[in-house]
Amino acid sequence: MTNHSELISATHACAAAPDATALLPELRNWFAEHGRDLPWRAPETTAWGVLVSEVMSQQTPVARVAPQWLEWLERWPTPQDFAAASQADVLRAWGRLGYPRRALRLWECAQAIVARHNGVVPRDVDELLALPGIGDYTARAVACFAFGVNVPVVDTNVRRVYSRAWSGQFLAPQPAKKQLAQVGELLADGRGPQTSVALMELGALVCTARSPQCS
Repeated sequence: MTNHSELISATHACAAAPDATALLPELRNWFAEHGRDLPWRAPETTAWGVLVSEVMSQQTPVARVAPQWLEWLERWPTPQDFAAASQADVLRAWGRLGYPRRALRLWECAQAIVARHNGVVPRDVDELLALPGIGDYTARAVACFAFGVNVPVVDTNVRRVYSRAWSGQFLAPQPAKKQLAQVGELLADGRGPQTSVALMELGALVCTARSPQCS
Protein backbone atom coordinates (compact mmCIF):
# COMPACT_ATOMS: atom_id res chain seq x y z
CA MET A 1 0.00 0.00 0.00
CA THR A 2 1.37 3.40 -1.02
CA ASN A 3 0.47 6.27 1.25
CA HIS A 4 0.29 9.92 0.28
CA SER A 5 3.64 10.94 1.76
CA GLU A 6 5.43 8.11 -0.01
CA LEU A 7 3.96 9.16 -3.32
CA ILE A 8 4.86 12.81 -2.83
CA SER A 9 8.41 11.84 -1.84
CA ALA A 10 8.59 9.88 -5.06
CA THR A 11 7.32 12.95 -6.89
CA HIS A 12 10.14 15.13 -5.54
CA ALA A 13 12.69 12.47 -6.40
CA CYS A 14 11.22 12.12 -9.87
CA ALA A 15 11.51 15.85 -10.53
CA ALA A 16 15.26 15.50 -10.58
CA ALA A 17 15.33 12.15 -12.36
CA PRO A 18 16.42 11.93 -16.02
CA ASP A 19 13.24 10.00 -16.83
CA ALA A 20 10.31 11.96 -15.41
CA THR A 21 7.90 9.22 -16.43
CA ALA A 22 9.37 6.92 -13.76
CA LEU A 23 6.68 8.10 -11.34
CA LEU A 24 3.73 7.26 -13.55
CA PRO A 25 3.25 3.54 -12.78
CA GLU A 26 3.30 4.36 -9.05
CA LEU A 27 0.88 7.21 -9.63
CA ARG A 28 -1.55 4.94 -11.45
CA ASN A 29 -1.26 2.33 -8.69
CA TRP A 30 -2.05 5.04 -6.15
CA PHE A 31 -5.14 6.07 -8.09
CA ALA A 32 -6.35 2.48 -8.35
CA GLU A 33 -6.32 2.31 -4.54
CA HIS A 34 -7.35 5.84 -3.56
CA GLY A 35 -9.41 7.20 -6.48
CA ARG A 36 -12.91 8.35 -5.59
CA ASP A 37 -15.84 6.18 -6.62
CA LEU A 38 -17.55 8.75 -8.84
CA PRO A 39 -20.60 7.53 -10.80
CA TRP A 40 -19.32 8.67 -14.21
CA ARG A 41 -16.16 6.59 -13.74
CA ALA A 42 -18.19 3.38 -14.01
CA PRO A 43 -17.14 1.28 -17.05
CA GLU A 44 -20.64 1.36 -18.52
CA THR A 45 -20.81 5.18 -18.63
CA THR A 46 -21.52 6.39 -22.15
CA ALA A 47 -19.71 9.18 -23.97
CA TRP A 48 -22.80 11.33 -23.39
CA GLY A 49 -22.55 10.61 -19.66
CA VAL A 50 -18.89 11.66 -19.65
CA LEU A 51 -19.69 14.85 -21.54
CA VAL A 52 -22.49 15.75 -19.11
CA SER A 53 -20.21 15.11 -16.12
CA GLU A 54 -17.51 17.38 -17.51
CA VAL A 55 -19.93 20.25 -18.16
CA MET A 56 -21.57 19.88 -14.75
CA SER A 57 -18.23 19.75 -12.93
CA GLN A 58 -17.06 23.12 -14.25
CA GLN A 59 -16.79 25.41 -11.22
CA THR A 60 -19.05 23.11 -9.19
CA PRO A 61 -17.97 20.73 -6.38
CA VAL A 62 -18.09 17.05 -7.28
CA ALA A 63 -20.22 16.25 -4.22
CA ARG A 64 -22.98 18.48 -5.56
CA VAL A 65 -22.64 17.19 -9.12
CA ALA A 66 -22.86 13.43 -8.45
CA PRO A 67 -26.56 13.16 -7.39
CA GLN A 68 -27.60 15.65 -10.05
CA TRP A 69 -25.71 13.70 -12.72
CA LEU A 70 -27.45 10.46 -11.75
CA GLU A 71 -30.89 12.09 -11.96
CA TRP A 72 -30.00 13.78 -15.25
CA LEU A 73 -28.83 10.56 -16.95
CA GLU A 74 -31.86 8.66 -15.71
CA ARG A 75 -34.13 11.28 -17.23
CA TRP A 76 -32.11 12.01 -20.39
CA PRO A 77 -29.82 9.01 -21.09
CA THR A 78 -28.98 10.09 -24.66
CA PRO A 79 -28.38 13.33 -26.56
CA GLN A 80 -31.63 12.70 -28.44
CA ASP A 81 -33.61 12.57 -25.20
CA PHE A 82 -32.06 15.78 -23.94
CA ALA A 83 -32.33 17.63 -27.25
CA ALA A 84 -36.09 17.02 -27.18
CA ALA A 85 -36.51 18.56 -23.72
CA SER A 86 -37.96 22.02 -23.23
CA GLN A 87 -35.78 24.91 -22.14
CA ALA A 88 -37.87 25.30 -18.99
CA ASP A 89 -37.33 21.63 -18.06
CA VAL A 90 -33.60 21.94 -18.68
CA LEU A 91 -33.22 24.95 -16.39
CA ARG A 92 -35.43 23.39 -13.72
CA ALA A 93 -33.42 20.16 -13.73
CA TRP A 94 -30.14 22.07 -13.53
CA GLY A 95 -31.26 23.21 -10.09
CA ARG A 96 -28.52 24.39 -7.74
CA LEU A 97 -25.54 23.59 -9.95
CA GLY A 98 -25.10 27.29 -10.72
CA TYR A 99 -24.22 29.11 -13.93
CA PRO A 100 -27.45 28.06 -15.73
CA ARG A 101 -25.97 29.19 -19.04
CA ARG A 102 -24.01 25.93 -18.95
CA ALA A 103 -27.28 23.98 -19.03
CA LEU A 104 -28.48 25.86 -22.08
CA ARG A 105 -25.18 25.38 -23.89
CA LEU A 106 -25.32 21.66 -23.11
CA TRP A 107 -28.85 21.61 -24.51
CA GLU A 108 -27.61 23.30 -27.69
CA CYS A 109 -24.72 20.83 -27.77
CA ALA A 110 -27.12 17.87 -27.64
CA GLN A 111 -29.14 19.34 -30.49
CA ALA A 112 -25.97 19.73 -32.56
CA ILE A 113 -24.93 16.14 -31.84
CA VAL A 114 -28.32 14.96 -33.10
CA ALA A 115 -28.21 17.19 -36.20
CA ARG A 116 -24.57 16.70 -37.18
CA HIS A 117 -23.65 13.25 -35.82
CA ASN A 118 -26.92 11.30 -35.82
CA GLY A 119 -27.09 11.47 -32.04
CA VAL A 120 -23.65 9.93 -31.49
CA VAL A 121 -21.08 11.90 -29.47
CA PRO A 122 -18.00 12.26 -31.71
CA ARG A 123 -14.62 10.97 -30.54
CA ASP A 124 -12.47 13.39 -32.54
CA VAL A 125 -11.20 16.42 -30.59
CA ASP A 126 -11.77 18.83 -33.47
CA GLU A 127 -15.33 17.59 -34.00
CA LEU A 128 -16.01 17.95 -30.29
CA LEU A 129 -14.58 21.47 -30.32
CA ALA A 130 -17.02 22.40 -33.09
CA LEU A 131 -19.99 21.66 -30.80
CA PRO A 132 -21.67 24.57 -28.93
CA GLY A 133 -20.25 25.21 -25.48
CA ILE A 134 -17.38 22.70 -25.78
CA GLY A 135 -13.95 24.16 -25.07
CA ASP A 136 -10.51 22.65 -25.43
CA TYR A 137 -10.43 21.01 -22.01
CA THR A 138 -13.88 19.43 -22.33
CA ALA A 139 -13.18 18.18 -25.86
CA ARG A 140 -9.97 16.51 -24.75
CA ALA A 141 -11.56 15.10 -21.60
CA VAL A 142 -14.39 13.48 -23.57
CA ALA A 143 -12.02 12.07 -26.19
CA CYS A 144 -9.72 10.74 -23.48
CA PHE A 145 -12.11 9.42 -20.83
CA ALA A 146 -14.99 8.30 -23.06
CA PHE A 147 -13.04 6.89 -26.00
CA GLY A 148 -9.56 6.23 -24.64
CA VAL A 149 -7.86 8.64 -27.04
CA ASN A 150 -4.29 9.26 -25.89
CA VAL A 151 -4.46 13.08 -25.67
CA PRO A 152 -3.29 15.31 -22.80
CA VAL A 153 -6.11 16.60 -20.59
CA VAL A 154 -5.04 19.66 -18.61
CA ASP A 155 -7.24 21.08 -15.86
CA THR A 156 -6.26 23.16 -12.83
CA ASN A 157 -5.22 20.08 -10.87
CA VAL A 158 -3.02 18.75 -13.66
CA ARG A 159 -1.40 22.16 -14.11
CA ARG A 160 -0.52 22.27 -10.42
CA VAL A 161 0.81 18.71 -10.20
CA TYR A 162 2.79 19.06 -13.41
CA SER A 163 4.40 22.30 -12.24
CA ARG A 164 5.38 20.92 -8.85
CA ALA A 165 6.57 17.50 -9.97
CA TRP A 166 8.05 18.11 -13.39
CA SER A 167 8.38 21.56 -14.91
CA GLY A 168 8.67 23.96 -11.96
CA GLN A 169 6.36 26.40 -13.78
CA PHE A 170 2.59 26.56 -13.97
CA LEU A 171 1.07 25.92 -17.35
CA ALA A 172 -1.21 28.59 -18.78
CA PRO A 173 -4.96 28.19 -18.10
CA GLN A 174 -5.32 27.55 -21.83
CA PRO A 175 -2.05 25.69 -22.58
CA ALA A 176 -0.40 26.36 -25.92
CA LYS A 177 0.41 23.50 -28.28
CA LYS A 178 4.00 23.45 -27.03
CA GLN A 179 2.87 23.06 -23.41
CA LEU A 180 0.34 20.40 -24.35
CA ALA A 181 3.14 18.55 -26.10
CA GLN A 182 5.21 18.71 -22.91
CA VAL A 183 2.38 17.14 -20.91
CA GLY A 184 1.86 14.73 -23.76
CA GLU A 185 5.35 13.35 -23.14
CA LEU A 186 3.94 11.75 -19.96
CA LEU A 187 1.53 9.79 -22.14
CA ALA A 188 4.16 8.20 -24.36
CA ASP A 189 3.42 4.75 -22.95
CA GLY A 190 -0.07 4.92 -24.44
CA ARG A 191 -1.86 5.00 -21.10
CA GLY A 192 -3.09 8.56 -21.36
CA PRO A 193 -6.57 8.07 -19.87
CA GLN A 194 -5.22 6.28 -16.78
CA THR A 195 -2.39 8.78 -16.33
CA SER A 196 -4.59 11.85 -16.82
CA VAL A 197 -7.28 10.80 -14.34
CA ALA A 198 -4.59 9.88 -11.80
CA LEU A 199 -2.91 13.28 -12.18
CA MET A 200 -6.25 15.01 -11.67
CA GLU A 201 -7.07 12.96 -8.62
CA LEU A 202 -3.67 13.59 -7.03
CA GLY A 203 -4.21 17.32 -7.51
CA ALA A 204 -7.73 17.14 -6.07
CA LEU A 205 -6.91 15.04 -2.99
CA VAL A 206 -3.22 15.45 -2.15
CA CYS A 207 -1.34 18.04 -4.20
CA THR A 208 -3.93 20.69 -3.42
CA ALA A 209 -3.59 24.44 -3.93
CA ARG A 210 -3.76 25.13 -0.21
CA SER A 211 -2.38 22.95 2.59
CA PRO A 212 -1.15 20.17 0.30
CA GLN A 213 -0.53 16.87 2.06
CA CYS A 214 3.10 16.79 0.98
CA SER A 215 6.16 16.08 3.08
